[in-house]
Amino acid sequence: MCPGELILNLMVPITLFDELTESIIKSTGTLDLASGEIRSIQYDDHDIDLQGLPADDAAYEFTSGTLSHRGKEIEFRVDVDVLTGKYSVTPSELLELKGRAAKLFTAPP
Repeated sequence: MCPGELILNLMVPITLFDELTESIIKSTGTLDLASGEIRSIQYDDHDIDLQGLPADDAAYEFTSGTLSHRGKEIEFRVDVDVLTGKYSVTPSELLELKGRAAKLFTAPP
């Protein structure tokens, strides 16, 4: 890093919802707004080592995420790669999310 170089933190905390036929598995993570990768996923009441990846369950339907700021939320679609266990946002979804997030974070209280 060069002196005077500005570093932007493009990591934002999000909430994830893995929706199964009869239940929802909630977790939290960090979305990288530069790449669309979701990291540091912590499941609520779900042990991934014992119960496996929610997206690998026969009852799995889809995953969504929410980005919150000052009591307002933005919902977005999340892709899960069952082979790697990685969560991410597609480039087109990420582009739309960035515009909506900019409005959310710059809106007056």
